[in-house]
Amino acid sequence: MLPALAATWATLGPLLWGCGLALQGGMLYPRESPSRERKELDGLWSFRADFSENRRQGFEQQWYRAPLRESGPTLDMPVPSSFNDVGQDARLRGFVGWVWYERQAALPQRWTQDPGTRVVLRVGSAHYHALVWVNGVHVAEHEGGHLPFEVDISKLVQSGPLSSCRITIAVNNTLTPNTLPPGIILHQSDTSKYPKGYFVQNTYFDFFNYAGLHRPVLLYTTPSAYIDDITVITALDQDIGLVNYQVFVQGSEHFELEVFLLDEDSKVVAKGTGGRGQLRVPGAHLWWPYLMHERPAYLYSLEVKLTVPMAAGSISDFYTLPVGIRTVAVTESQFLINGKPFYFHGVNKHEDADIRGKGFDWPLLVKDFNLLRWLGANSFRTSHYPYAEEVLQLCDRYGIVVINESPGVGIVLPQSFSNVSLQHHLQVMEEMVRRDKNHPAVVMWSVANEPMSSLQPAGYYFKTLIAHTKDLDPTRPVTFVTNSNYEADLGVLYVDVICVNSYYSWYHDSGHLEVIQLQLASQFENWYRTYQKPIIQSEYGAETIAGFHHDPPLMFTEEYQKDVLEQYHLILDQKRKEYVVGELIWNFADFMTDQTIYRVLGNKKGIFTRQRQPKSAAFLLRDRYWKLANESAYHQSVVKSQCLENSLFTL
Repeated sequence: MLPALAATWATLGPLLWGCGLALQGGMLYPRESPSRERKELDGLWSFRADFSENRRQGFEQQWYRAPLRESGPTLDMPVPSSFNDVGQDARLRGFVGWVWYERQAALPQRWTQDPGTRVVLRVGSAHYHALVWVNGVHVAEHEGGHLPFEVDISKLVQSGPLSSCRITIAVNNTLTPNTLPPGIILHQSDTSKYPKGYFVQNTYFDFFNYAGLHRPVLLYTTPSAYIDDITVITALDQDIGLVNYQVFVQGSEHFELEVFLLDEDSKVVAKGTGGRGQLRVPGAHLWWPYLMHERPAYLYSLEVKLTVPMAAGSISDFYTLPVGIRTVAVTESQFLINGKPFYFHGVNKHEDADIRGKGFDWPLLVKDFNLLRWLGANSFRTSHYPYAEEVLQLCDRYGIVVINESPGVGIVLPQSFSNVSLQHHLQVMEEMVRRDKNHPAVVMWSVANEPMSSLQPAGYYFKTLIAHTKDLDPTRPVTFVTNSNYEADLGVLYVDVICVNSYYSWYHDSGHLEVIQLQLASQFENWYRTYQKPIIQSEYGAETIAGFHHDPPLMFTEEYQKDVLEQYHLILDQKRKEYVVGELIWNFADFMTDQTIYRVLGNKKGIFTRQRQPKSAAFLLRDRYWKLANESAYHQSVVKSQCLENSLFTL
């Protein structure tokens, strides 16, 4: 995407609706307003895993038709969480198949008696295939973890004198060559070695296949005529901020819309009417990344009021959307935010900690953001799946730049490049863009991580996938993360930014630190000479067990991890002056993996432990990132004051 494209939106933005971000069917985050209520369903749910040989007993016996306890024993299961590590049953930790959740939800009287109230059930994420019943009636099905889905249950809860409803969710974590991420079920038929019906789930990614209801489940209401979706695209015309908006309404064809843009002091700075238009903000405060400007991460509020005239009055709906005015563009050698060169110095992350697995957790999230700011990190990649919506909201608030990645990790089997897989991947990208399109922190989409992009079908697969993503959102660059040889990769031709993973002196030439500089320099030169595109070192690092020390440095010690990083930094400092636009350490914190002889209680490449305590490399990286921030900051005093502030953070 060329720099001129950002300016093009100043004039063409309102004309291009329907060609890009105008996706049908909303996925607005459920916010409370004068017209909307929400009821959290987090807490303890009844739970049972289907341990039958075919994993189908729950369907055969129709567990959803009556309270779950009536068909057998249940466990208390916290939601959100991964079910794997909560109990002491080893069978449950590695369970593959259907698990069942149930929760009785009390409903306010006005929800069940007012036909003008629309009641919606929203599931934040269910890994990976989910079926949902309300009071024994099937209401929804969704394939793919990490992204939310919802269903209107108004008719069910308003059909009689109900004061509560019983919600049943069956979740299956089985991975196949056509799921995202892919996997394969391996059946063992040799009964001299394995029990009858024995099988294991093989995966092609290096993290544990945590499963369950990982994010909040809730009920919320809207009026019967309601704001279904909002799309915002921002641009700049010199010092004038442009906010192009489009509002989608459901439930009525006759309505009025008022749109107000408020600053952080709740003062109206622009207003409009109708379903789409452009708001002009003279002297606009821009959304800047962390440490890049004296007023980073400035957020306006877009307030939308819907009025539907009725014979007996009117229906109103209100929704408020945070808005950051900023532009993103890419040249042959730079990544630009608001027309200024931006250098990614950040991390890769996993939503993984202790017994929570991948379950959403506010204390952990805030801790991680405090560590990111202590570190001086300005960015991260959502390796290797979309994170919770609340994560992106904090990124918007704090100015942490995000490369938003799909669950397309482990695409290595030929059958995972089939048309069936491609169609599912296209659908996942639609859901991901629909959910995250309005976050200013999201500056780039990543459609996959380390696919076997040298296979013949990969060219068509990624050409189609990237073109589709660009059609969904022509305002952001698109990439995927490669670890292929530059000569053999068939997909990189179609990306805007080349993201490369490499682990010199770890997976290759293990223990030989002396080869890193030569091999890394060659890597960068080969990719840039061939494609003339900016490059991000999207992963690098070394496994480190906290407390292991050795001099001279040996693999798995804290000294070795530091030395690997220092060798990489020498070349990164050379190439960032040319065409390298970022570096993302692997990994922010240690995380759990499958049990193998190569992993000791998980992947230990984190600069923090799984309990968020620093290894020696964390201090090395902190020094580097704050120096990089000082070099690129517009106001040195701002960065110095931030340094002082962050020096007060505790680990």
